[in-house]
Amino acid sequence: MPLILETIVTTTNPDGSVHLVPFGLIVEGDDYIVAPFRPSPTIANLERHPFLAAAAPRDIRVIAGCVTGRRDWATVACDVIEGVRLQDCFAHMELAVREVAPDELRPRFRCRPVHSAMHEPFLGYNRAQAAVLEAAILSTRLHLLTPQKIRSEMAYLEIAIDKTAGPTEREAWQWIEAKIRGGLGTTDENQSVQMKAGP
Repeated sequence: MPLILETIVTTTNPDGSVHLVPFGLIVEGDDYIVAPFRPSPTIANLERHPFLAAAAPRDIRVIAGCVTGRRDWATVACDVIEGVRLQDCFAHMELAVREVAPDELRPRFRCRPVHSAMHEPFLGYNRAQAAVLEAAILSTRLHLLTPQKIRSEMAYLEIAIDKTAGPTEREAWQWIEAKIRGGLGTTDENQSVQMKAGP
């Protein structure tokens, strides 16, 4: 299996606005592969303007927010390419598409970094942030997994939230729990996703 880096990718929409989305970059040697599923604004944007920025967010709420409809995160201009990047990040890369493998379902854009920069020191790992990341990915797969699988995964991930989360991680977790509750048809906000009885 390939090495995949979970990042926040920014591309430029036709009207000049930013499309900001969590994205796993597939690492292949010195290149990074972006492989969105159709339909995707990222595909259209890269076909029109073959540049993107990828950032490692400092605030896990950015990832949780993007998958729950909260996409209004601050950006700043890139250093080299025409476009913007996530402002609040540990580091970012600016990449240029050098090759495209067409596909009706999932084209692959092979990109090469043209610039990278560090912005904040990385002081340590946090289990709750990792749990939020996993839960965010899980929340995008509700149509692929059984309710039992979703609940068991959330129950395990919540252990890290209970033990190591700060206020931002807890807020991000609440956003994702609310999305999953809606997807599973659970309306009681006082009831955890993983504790809901039923199929």
